[in-house]
Amino acid sequence: MNTRLKIAVPMAGLGTRMRPHTWSKPKPLIHVAGKTVFDYVLDQFSSVPGYEDAEYVLIISPNQADQIEPYIQEKHSEKTIHIVVQEQMRGQSDALYLAKDLLDGPLLMAFSDTLIETDLSFLADVKEDGIAWVKPTPDPRRFGVAEVNKAGYITRLIEKPTDITNNLVVVGFYYFRDGQALISAIQKQIERAISLKGEYFLADAINIMIEDGAKFKTRIVETWLDAGKPDALLETNKYLLDHGQDNTAIASQREDVTIIPPVYIDSNSTIKNCVLGPHVSISSNCEINNALIRNSIIEEGATINEMVLENSLIGRNANVKGRAEQMNIGDNSWIEI
Repeated sequence: MNTRLKIAVPMAGLGTRMRPHTWSKPKPLIHVAGKTVFDYVLDQFSSVPGYEDAEYVLIISPNQADQIEPYIQEKHSEKTIHIVVQEQMRGQSDALYLAKDLLDGPLLMAFSDTLIETDLSFLADVKEDGIAWVKPTPDPRRFGVAEVNKAGYITRLIEKPTDITNNLVVVGFYYFRDGQALISAIQKQIERAISLKGEYFLADAINIMIEDGAKFKTRIVETWLDAGKPDALLETNKYLLDHGQDNTAIASQREDVTIIPPVYIDSNSTIKNCVLGPHVSISSNCEINNALIRNSIIEEGATINEMVLENSLIGRNANVKGRAEQMNIGDNSWIEI
């Protein structure tokens, strides 16, 4: 048996909540605070024992390969990364089951639009069969929650509870001491056809593991960031700039640019006569002239002229010219107002 740590990231979803951006690129390749969401997903594992030797298993859709694979070769070629293609969108459990031959030994799993900040070093001493990370949330009814008994063990995961008495929201980050035990549970889930609208959800597989005697505990996380929809992505951008991704000291050296920190501005972008910030991220090879921009993300290659932008997402190679607006503009768009 290969006992190297496996890190699985299902990322084959259609990204409907992030359109129009996901019409032209995979959701994990959207930029936020100087890096892609995918980069931040990988970074969050850095404190786990065995991280340096871990094997990554990415489950992608067929239309993502032409961008995901070159990006991995360019930015993460030092890592051992396996790619599995999910041809049909049949849910989280199905995605993991397709990778069953790669998921032996200890397994960490995170969804590609879930970012957390937590210390994973304790996993070296975990005796339980699994851990589900949770965050207490005032109104958990649109999430899944973990039901916990007096001994601290999870008795079941409940999707979209009808009341708010149990507020331990499951954030989509899990540890399994034995990946093959999860695969066995998923096989039972599929055999029993436990699905919703044609999709197999991971929570049901974990419930099967618990019914069969597996011991799961929760781990509370303080910081849980969502990169799955535009307003949440802007909030995530704001948090990351407030907590270490700010490069105002470098950005402020430009002439004809006023910086209101925090911001992240790539050194390869051309910017003239602008006021930028707070909470602005500008990727590489952008051209921005005569603009006032705040609380926005500008992706690589975008051109912006004579604009006031706030609370906006501007996609790759988009061209925007005009007057004060709030925009959500996808890749390769051309807008003149």
